[in-house]
Amino acid sequence: MAETPNTIKHVASPLARQTLLDSSLTRPVAGVRPIRLLPWLQVVKIGGRAIMDRGADAILPLVAELRALLPEHRMLILTGAGIRARHLYGVGLDLGLPVGSLAPLAASEAGQNGHILAAMLAPDGVSYVEHPTIANQLSIHLAAARAVVGSAFPPYHHHEFPTSRIPPHRADTGAFLIADALGAAGLTIVEDVDGVHDADPNGPDGATARLIRETTSAELADRAGPLPFDRALVDVMATARHIEKVQVVNGLKPGSLTAALRGEHVGTLIHTGARRA
Repeated sequence: MAETPNTIKHVASPLARQTLLDSSLTRPVAGVRPIRLLPWLQVVKIGGRAIMDRGADAILPLVAELRALLPEHRMLILTGAGIRARHLYGVGLDLGLPVGSLAPLAASEAGQNGHILAAMLAPDGVSYVEHPTIANQLSIHLAAARAVVGSAFPPYHHHEFPTSRIPPHRADTGAFLIADALGAAGLTIVEDVDGVHDADPNGPDGATARLIRETTSAELADRAGPLPFDRALVDVMATARHIEKVQVVNGLKPGSLTAALRGEHVGTLIHTGARRA
């Protein structure tokens, strides 16, 4: 029987004979800065408990502000979960559900908030899209409309890290991960406080709480005090590739989001571990 010549073509790769678990071997390749997919995109994360749970008094002014911003920016608006997710956690923990089962339950509530916000912006062509669409078809949606709405929860779901009974990667972390992966122009987190304080502004010591106007993710990692966002966000900011800073603003103060997207310093600026190319 005649031998069949081997005509398979091999693609040269420095990773071909290396273990992908050795960072010292993969660094020459993996250390290269990835391209920015959507460098003109502004990612805005709207707090679930901070904004959406407050109803019309908080939502309608913010919707009006977002509507006014559409001619200036193309936005991915992401919503977090609110008090209903805490009820879900309580019932789920009582039943002994693992963290990987709690994560998609809370994410579903963040999605409900997103549907509410998208419905309010529907006359402007804004619609709600699911995670797979954000991952694969966001650019074509933003070519048709100036903004889209989605859930800020990362889709870890049953793959959530089992380091805690409560899912550690929640809406703030998810918003940052997608903003950094897309190489967005910036991320603004909209809460019900002016930014990061040295004490809980809504707690017993709120009267003496001092606003921290500017800080770094490394400094926040060493602080044990309360934060207006997920603690896991501090960890992922340390390994950012594109997003150099995040601003936390008060969505209950009209004009704060507008000022932040225009580059003004109105809340707390948090510098990440990313470095300018």
